[in-house]
Amino acid sequence: MLGRRMARFNRQVLNHLTRPLARHLPGFGVIIHRGRRSGRIYETPVNVFRRSNGYVVALTYGADADWVRNVIAAGVCDLVTHGRRVPVVVSHIQHDEQLLPVPAIVRPILRLIHVADFLHLSSP
Repeated sequence: MLGRRMARFNRQVLNHLTRPLARHLPGFGVIIHRGRRSGRIYETPVNVFRRSNGYVVALTYGADADWVRNVIAAGVCDLVTHGRRVPVVVSHIQHDEQLLPVPAIVRPILRLIHVADFLHLSSP
């Protein structure tokens, strides 16, 4: 899992740069969600993978990241992937040390940064 300093840097700098690309690149997407307290709309770039029953998002900052807590509290969000905006419902969070929810080609990278939590999303 990436550290808090890296999270702050990503939120303040990298997210602004990657957000437009993440909407179209394979393995990436943007979660559009509402803040729990502020009610503000946020757009968070994520690593996302299509599954037969929906999508799975690698939680690179863990299940306690603010955006994850916002999505879980709301129970719903929108996902922009491959240039399409899709409404989705939170299914569950899964901890999997074997990283089975994601494609095998991605697993070594996620292992390197100690990611083992995944957010499952499905169509409403």
